[in-house]
Amino acid sequence: MLKNIDWLDVSENHLCGEIPGTIGECISLEYLRLQGNSFNGTIPSSFASLKGLQYLDISRNQLYGPIPDVLQNISSLEHLNVSFNMLEGEVPTNGVFRNATQVAMIGNYKLCGGISQLHLPPCSVKRWKHTKNHFPRLIAVIVGVVSFLFILSVIIAIYWVRKRNQNPSFDSPAIHQLDKVSYHDLHQGTDGFSDRNLIGLGSFGSVYRGNLVSEDNVVAVKVLNLQKKGAHKNFIVECNALKTIRHRNLVQVLTCCSSTDYKGQEFKALVFDYMKNGSLEQWLHPEILNAEPPTTLDLGKRFNIIFDVASALHYLHQECEQLVIHCDLKPSNVLLDDDMVAHVSDFGIARLVSSIGGTSHINTSTIGIKGTVGYAPPEYGMGSEVSICGDMYSFGILMLEILTGRRPTDEVFQDGQNLHNFVATSFPDNIKEILDPHLVTRDVEVAIENGNHTNLIPRVEESLVSLFRIGLICSMESPKERMNIMDVTKELNTIRKAFLAGFCTPCN
Repeated sequence: MLKNIDWLDVSENHLCGEIPGTIGECISLEYLRLQGNSFNGTIPSSFASLKGLQYLDISRNQLYGPIPDVLQNISSLEHLNVSFNMLEGEVPTNGVFRNATQVAMIGNYKLCGGISQLHLPPCSVKRWKHTKNHFPRLIAVIVGVVSFLFILSVIIAIYWVRKRNQNPSFDSPAIHQLDKVSYHDLHQGTDGFSDRNLIGLGSFGSVYRGNLVSEDNVVAVKVLNLQKKGAHKNFIVECNALKTIRHRNLVQVLTCCSSTDYKGQEFKALVFDYMKNGSLEQWLHPEILNAEPPTTLDLGKRFNIIFDVASALHYLHQECEQLVIHCDLKPSNVLLDDDMVAHVSDFGIARLVSSIGGTSHINTSTIGIKGTVGYAPPEYGMGSEVSICGDMYSFGILMLEILTGRRPTDEVFQDGQNLHNFVATSFPDNIKEILDPHLVTRDVEVAIENGNHTNLIPRVEESLVSLFRIGLICSMESPKERMNIMDVTKELNTIRKAFLAGFCTPCN
């Protein structure tokens, strides 16, 4: 009788034990849902007998071992989800595995290989077969490698010695090279730092809207809280970092102030470009912040913001002469200008690190900032040093918040539930249920007005699945499982091209 069924769904039933191999006898099966149980053991190779299988979901179980190669031979298979198991070994590259949008396998730490779009680590190279002829060859290789490394280390040592002699170190006198303003100018320009000009509160101080006599435009003045331990050191770090770091998606410092106030107390402040459209937090959660943005953020705007933030992180992680780790990436630190271009702020209070031999070494003179609850990676709570992997976690959570409209500290996330798991349980088939309801509406309306809606919805869905996938991978609990910013920006470029193509008016 079971041979004739074409649909079997036993998901979310707390079933345990191994998946029976006799399931391969259900030769008419097209849809098989086994996710959300406690199945263990390996994936049955008898799945290969299901020649008409189109949909297979075995995610969120306790399966281990390799992914059977026979799955790639099921020509009808269009969707495969094996996420959040304990699978290991090389991922096949044919059949359904040729399209990254048709397979989901995040949460399996020991998988490797596969197509490049899956962002899995390469599999280890097989060892040489042991023969008596290999020993002399091995000795020659070892000698050659050791000699090469010795010469390379000498060259690197000479390079860094010369570089250090040519470039001044980052110390406190460097901040005096910035054009500074007086306390009087800032006090006057912000109406005595009045509450009506207060536009934000940060980890190390308050931000005011102001207007300086020496500047034609409105500015943002960040007054550091010197009562907080480490604020003076933080000022030195931020001034030095912001003096040289320039990018279209980073908030630009204009000047600084190191003085005393009218009470004779130490006063330090930074002056930034003012962003007319406020923070991303105000746009995502206007009801919480009592803000009134003129319009909601549709998918197009949110995609551009994600891309802008990724571009800023790419610059901080890959293009700066000295690596900068943000440490506190969140919506309130993403500011929007007149054209809704996103600018990342507060990166100056992050740790400034030097990349030596491919390893990031923390500058011990800086402040130990560990980020904000909900956005900080779990390893920070266990005492790990800040890292670019930590920034990628924050970026992943930020992406998921932009797409769902839910904060990671939302009251619904209790009893071990969090934003990552909330999205993972609906990915990839039920993402419509967790989308921010304001996300797609306007984009679809515009496309329909232009007479281009035939392929719009599939393109939008494909783009959303790809965006959610990046957000989930970046916010994985294990740092080594997260994507790096180079892969993220590369994939976002590809997604954006496909996404924009769906909104282009067809040629007549």
